[in-house]
Amino acid sequence: MTILTRRRALAGLSTLAIAAATLVGATSTPAVGNLPARWVGTWGTATTLASLGNTGGSLTGFNNQSIRQIVRTSVGGEKVRIRLTNAYGNQLLTIGHATVGKPVSPGSADLVPGSIREITFGGSESATVLKGADLVSDPVDLAVPALSELAVTIYLPVATGPTSWHWTSRQSTFIYAGDKAEDATGAGQTATLQHFFFLAGVEVASPTALGTVVVLGDSISDGSGATVNANKRWPDLLAGRIVNTWPALGDPGVLNESLAGNRVTRDGAELPFPALGTSTLARLDTDAFGQPGVRTVIVQVGINDIQLSSEPTANIIAGLRQLAIQIKGHGVRALVSTLGPFEGYPSWNTDREASRLAVNEYLRTTDDFDGLIDLDKIIRDPAAPSKVLPAFDSGDHIHPNDAGAAAIANAVSLWLL
Repeated sequence: MTILTRRRALAGLSTLAIAAATLVGATSTPAVGNLPARWVGTWGTATTLASLGNTGGSLTGFNNQSIRQIVRTSVGGEKVRIRLTNAYGNQLLTIGHATVGKPVSPGSADLVPGSIREITFGGSESATVLKGADLVSDPVDLAVPALSELAVTIYLPVATGPTSWHWTSRQSTFIYAGDKAEDATGAGQTATLQHFFFLAGVEVASPTALGTVVVLGDSISDGSGATVNANKRWPDLLAGRIVNTWPALGDPGVLNESLAGNRVTRDGAELPFPALGTSTLARLDTDAFGQPGVRTVIVQVGINDIQLSSEPTANIIAGLRQLAIQIKGHGVRALVSTLGPFEGYPSWNTDREASRLAVNEYLRTTDDFDGLIDLDKIIRDPAAPSKVLPAFDSGDHIHPNDAGAAAIANAVSLWLL
C-alpha cells in the first residue's frame, strides 16, 4: 500500500519559508506574518432527515425558539464563519438572529462576557435558507484558537418544520424560548439535548492551516462510548495531535462527518431509521467533497453492513472499493480503517465474524486505498481477537471508550494526512 508524504512536503516548505523569512529579519513567527489567510474547515458534522419518532423535536422542529450549540475547533484562525443547512427540510428556513461566542468552560451554555459577536448573512442579521440548500455566513471578526470551544446561537422566529439534524452529538445543546442569541447567560433553557440542529460547519480564516481531513465514519468515529462534553472522540484527539505537532504551517482542519449506524451500501431509512443517514457512498458529494479544501478522507465504515443487515461480504468490499475509486478520482487521498471486533454485542455471531475477518483481509492487502488505519489491531484483545480489549471497551463490546479512542488517534500516521 503506497504511503504518500504530503505533510512531509509541507513540513519542508514551512522550513524553507521560515528560513527565507529569517533572512529578511523576521523574529518570533516569521513564516506567518506575510502569508494570506485561507478559509479552512475547523468543525463539521453530517446531517440527516429528522427522526420518525420526533426524537429531540427533530420532526416537529422549532418555533420562536433559540438553539445554543457548542462546537470544538480543530485548527484556529483570525476570523470565523458558519454554514447552516436546510438540506433535509421541506420548506424555507428562517433565521431571525445568530451569534457566536466563547463558553466560560467546556460544554457550558454561559458565555464569556464581551465574546459574543453578531453573525450576518449578506450584511443582514436575518436570512432565509432555501429548501435543500446550505447558507454560509459573512466573516466574523473573532480570533478563534485551535482546540477551543465556540457557542453558536440561532434564533428561529417562525415554525421551521422538520429539521436537518445530527442524532448523536455527544455534546450538550441548549434550547430556549424566544431570542437568546445576545444573552451571555445560559440559564433558562427549556431543554438540554445531545443533537445538532441546522449547523453543518464552522470555518476559520487562517494563514497557516491548509485544507481539511474528513472522517467519514460510523458510531466508532461519531463518539458513541466517548465521555459527553469532553471532546474525546478519536477525530477530536487526532486534531489535537496535528495541532501539537511541529510544524504548524500546513496543518489541516479535521471534520468529523460520521453518522452512528451508517452503512456503506444501504440507507438508514430502509430500517426505517433515517437518522442513520443515507449510505456512505451516497454521502460522498455532500459530506466529503462538499467540505472546504478537502485533501484527505478517512473511511471508517462497514461494520454496520455486517451487524445490522448481514450484507454479503462481496457487496461490502465492492462498496469500499467504490469509495476509494471515487475519492481518489477527485484528487483526494483515501485512507481506510479495518473493522473492529464486536463479540459480546447483541448482534454478533460466527457468520458475521467471518464476514468481518474477510473484509479486513481485503483492506490489509489491497492497494485500492492510499493508507490503512488498522483499528481492529489497535483495539482488539490479543487473547480474544474477536473482542474489544477490556481496557478500551466502553461497556457495550463494540464502541471504544476514551482510552480506546486515544489509542486509535495515536496510531494514525500524520504523514498520511
